[in-house]
Amino acid sequence: MSFEISGIPAAAGIAIGTAVVLEAAALDIPEYLVEPGAATAEAERLRRALGLAREELLRVREAIPGDAPQDTRLFIDAHLLMLDDPALRDRPLRLVLNEHRNAAWALHHERERLLEIFERMEDAYLRAKREDILQVTDRVLRHLVGVRTPELPVGEERIIVAAEMSPADTVLLKQGKVLAWVTDFGASTSHSAILARSLGLPAVVGTHIASRLLRTGDTVIVDGEQGTVLVNPDPMLLEQYRELQAQRLRRLQLLEEQRGLPAVTRDGLSLHLYANIELPEDVDWVLRSNAEGVGLFRSEFLFMNRADSPGEEEQFQAFSQVIKALGGAPVTIRSVDVGADKGLRDDEFRAAHGVLNPALGLRGLRLCLRRPEWFRPHLRAILRASALGPVRLMLPMVSSLVELQQTRALLAQIQEELRRDGHSFDPRLPVGIMVEVPAVAMAAHSFARDADFFSIGTNDLIQYALAVDRGDDDVNALFDPLHIGVLAMIQHTIAAGQTAGIPVAMCGEMAANPALTPLLIGLGLREFSMFPGAVPEVKAQIRQTSAAEARVLALRVLAGEDLGWSPDQSENI
Repeated sequence: MSFEISGIPAAAGIAIGTAVVLEAAALDIPEYLVEPGAATAEAERLRRALGLAREELLRVREAIPGDAPQDTRLFIDAHLLMLDDPALRDRPLRLVLNEHRNAAWALHHERERLLEIFERMEDAYLRAKREDILQVTDRVLRHLVGVRTPELPVGEERIIVAAEMSPADTVLLKQGKVLAWVTDFGASTSHSAILARSLGLPAVVGTHIASRLLRTGDTVIVDGEQGTVLVNPDPMLLEQYRELQAQRLRRLQLLEEQRGLPAVTRDGLSLHLYANIELPEDVDWVLRSNAEGVGLFRSEFLFMNRADSPGEEEQFQAFSQVIKALGGAPVTIRSVDVGADKGLRDDEFRAAHGVLNPALGLRGLRLCLRRPEWFRPHLRAILRASALGPVRLMLPMVSSLVELQQTRALLAQIQEELRRDGHSFDPRLPVGIMVEVPAVAMAAHSFARDADFFSIGTNDLIQYALAVDRGDDDVNALFDPLHIGVLAMIQHTIAAGQTAGIPVAMCGEMAANPALTPLLIGLGLREFSMFPGAVPEVKAQIRQTSAAEARVLALRVLAGEDLGWSPDQSENI
């Protein structure tokens, strides 16, 4: 029987092959108290399970081919680091030793606490980290409850169907020449999805039902661009998708040929393409994409999932690593954007400032100004790093001019401190703001007088403007980047920047969508920042776009004309 399943497109590409359905072994987590005299042995059992999980991941890491992308090792390393996180080690051990809980329940209890924190996160990338917590703890729990880690069957033209997939699983699939994978759960921003894109494995996630409906031996087409899975297709449909495969191959070859070409429209308008990164190690991906630099370096990784705050030197070294690796290309560092919705491991702070709607609470710059003991070392590290290359400081979640002015005053104080301490820095460090609050977009002309640059964060701007939580399945269909009100705010922000003579970039997901590139050019955008893998496609779209025609397109859209296209239909623009 032929049928189709829809999911979330996680890694582009088309694969045609035979399904292998992996049945997930259910983990039954017992809960009981151990005898006081047995608590030490139970704690040792937990330590041993953590060690066995580490050994498994190390074996996977050692088996990675030498020519594999750098990302392959990075994501395995991320899971190895999670095994050393105090939240997954010290807290459960205390429950075992102090409260005499059994090891499996203690680890499971801490996992549920962390998952609840990550579930509340507003940032989609950070919210997707919950998947990594599940995968790492499952690996440990299997050792504690005596369930073997399933072995992945491999072979030519196989398509793996499973409830979920970890980065380690993805590496093994690539080794076994598996063509693609499909999961019931997952997000496009998860580590395993990012790794699939890096390895060139098509993937569809979040289908909810694939592992229950498919059977091993079914013929399957995985369309990782559209997020569809076609099961037992007829011969005509198979032939159509084989032709689409050939077209995609030709497209990839063209993108590779154009990798070194400039981002210039057909009528000669030069644009700038930058990359968003999460970790210092991501700089390798930036270099491979041929981006002009980093338009958004998220600094949250320094603060997440730790009991203490990172010191100035630790932060300085992390920033320096990226700046030096880019060899003179610009780097825009976003000051730390954590808070009640960003998984900050500060129990006392969360207890005092817990809110029902963390997206509108104390986060980003608001929080940093309230916690100078974090913010001052953070700014000192960024200022010191600015002596090593072209650096810009970008402030998130700005909603008032006072916040920007307070930050500038604090920076002036810190600069005097650094001079006294004998540290070098760029005294003219550009300080800009993210435009993600609708009120700031509408008052952009006022903010442009105090800011050195703007970067439009469309993810938050859209959800705040439309009162839509894009992580809520009940309303995320209303998350519309083409809403005329959203586009008007983007145009207004760009115009304010042009009038003031300051650069305006965009670092939200709209910038990474080549279907929207002509419209954004027409609205006046000249700087795009996106995840590195999107740079070649956006550049190709720029090179086949006329800036003059794009301006006409933007005027028609702002006038309310229905052009009959959506963000997923670039061929209609």
